[in-house]
Amino acid sequence: MPDVSAWRIPLPRTPAAVPIARALVRTALTDVPATHTDSDTAELLTAELVANAVEHTAGDAPIELVVELGTNGCQVEVHDGDPRPPGVLGAIGTQGTAGTRLDDLMPDPWQEHGRGLLLIRALSSACGHRPTADGKAVWFTLAARPA
Repeated sequence: MPDVSAWRIPLPRTPAAVPIARALVRTALTDVPATHTDSDTAELLTAELVANAVEHTAGDAPIELVVELGTNGCQVEVHDGDPRPPGVLGAIGTQGTAGTRLDDLMPDPWQEHGRGLLLIRALSSACGHRPTADGKAVWFTLAARPA
């Protein structure tokens, strides 16, 4: 994706990071209109990534929001200091993936938590995670819409 703009922003590892991240992504997509990315979906998925990083990582170290905008769309990453991979992000079939129960992939509709990664898988063009020197990065991409 050719870069039009790239942002790297440290965020506190507190629930307050979620609305901050949403506002930053909306601002980024407004400032670079050539991206033609659905800002509502970008905000929702960013909020899910940040909320997961805040809830599921230990320590007080800040997390980092990385937003890359290009003419083909956007990529959002959240970096945290926990090297453990997130839940299942990749596409799955009815058999699931090795070591993963289908119950873990299809959240209970009556539970308050458990749908974030499902939303990311369903609404993004691509998603995944990768190790970093200090932990991991969890990311998604959204393709540009026609102008």
